[in-house]
This record gives sequence, C-alpha cells and structure tokens, in this order.
Amino acid sequence: MESGGGVQSVERAFELLEIMAGAGGSVGVSELAEAAELPMPTIHRLLKTLVALGYARRLPSRRYALGTKLIGLGESSTKLIGSWARPYLAELVKITHETSNMAFLEDDMAVYVAQVPSEHAMRMFNEVGQRVYPHSTGVGKALLAQLPDDQVLALVGRTGMTAKTVNTHTSTAALLDDLAVIRERGYSIDEGEQEVGVRCFAVPVVGAPTLTAISIAGPAARVTLDTADRYVPLLVSAAQRLAKDLASDGPTR
Repeated sequence: MESGGGVQSVERAFELLEIMAGAGGSVGVSELAEAAELPMPTIHRLLKTLVALGYARRLPSRRYALGTKLIGLGESSTKLIGSWARPYLAELVKITHETSNMAFLEDDMAVYVAQVPSEHAMRMFNEVGQRVYPHSTGVGKALLAQLPDDQVLALVGRTGMTAKTVNTHTSTAALLDDLAVIRERGYSIDEGEQEVGVRCFAVPVVGAPTLTAISIAGPAARVTLDTADRYVPLLVSAAQRLAKDLASDGPTR
C-alpha cells in the first residue's frame, strides 16, 4: 500500500525507529502504538520484521530498542556526510591556512566527523571520530547554541562541566550567557577553553539533518580576534552551501 507517494509500511517502520530513538532507551508496544497512532496488530507485524532484520531488538523485559544493525548504517552515513563536507573545509583551509573541522552532536558529545588540516607545522589537530565535551570547544558551543537552554542544562547535567583549561566554562550561568551571545552574534569563539593557546571560530550548519557545526582553529597568535571579520563570513558561506547539499542528499557544487 502506498501513501503520499511512498510505501506506507516503510514509512511506518521508520516512524517506529524514530520513536525508539527519541525514547532514548527502550519502549513498550503500547507506547509505540499510542505514539504512532497505529493498531496493535500492525505494531506487532512491523516489530517482527524490524527485529528479524536486526534494526530493532526485543529485550527480556518485552520492550523494544534500536538494533545493532543501525550502527553500521550510522557509521556509513557519517563517513558519507564527512566526504560531502571535505571540499568546503578544504576551501576554508586554502583561504585561511588554518585547520577546519566539522562536528555533530551525538550522545551529548561533540564528535568530529571531518577535518582538513592546516599546512602549518604548528596547527590545531583533532582526529576524526574524537569525542569532546561540547561546553569546552568552539564547535561544541556552536552545537549547543542550536538547543534551547533547558535542553542545554539537561545535557551538561548529564555530562558535567569538566575544566579542560583555566578558561573552560565550569558554571551553567557562564555557559548560558556565552550561548546567548553566540546566538545573537552567529558564531562561537573558543578562547583556549579546550587547549591553551588555541583559538577557534565556529558556526552552526543550519538546516542540516542533525545538529552540525563547522570551525576554523589554530594557534591564538595567528587566529587573532581581528581575523574573525574575515574568517566568520567564510564559515557562514560554507555552512549555508553545505546545508543545501545535506538537504538535497548530495553535493550540488
């Protein structure tokens, strides 16, 4: 059966996966039926198929959770999106000569998913796949700024606010004040909050399918506050064009 130009059973299966993901853990059959507004027989039939394929799993408690097969899909999609971002990051590096990164917000952490390093011997370097606390990084704060304050408080309540340097925000009041400035200004600044002597400018990729940010980072002696006037517009332009690629499911450049 098709609905709205799509296959209804496929739409419903993905809806169940999204409900499970939103639950943050396990969910019962009755909860799925209520959230999806579907009859119990339909829920049972869809769950049976998802479990058989490995995209959902039935727990001993008779509740359901996301299956491990989704991990491979997630890793593949992350690599794909990272490959789409690399030309934009490379363009930033070519102009600024500083390292450029892209990160997602995943499980309360900022995760670097793409990077093009500077050609300088002294440069900012984060490994792709590295997970960092979002309150202490430029990309992390650009990610947090896309969330309402209540969600930010819940997130840092779970992760804590570890001080990576003497410049790291360690109070929620200071962090929320910084995020308010970031939202109004349009970009974040990491003033040696993750690593002393490093400065980073980062902007959100508005319209991306998941919370995303890109950045330019380097030694504070080269990436001065005055360079923001030149670097931030470049970041904003790259973020806008990248967002269009992500929204269209592929590079348009």
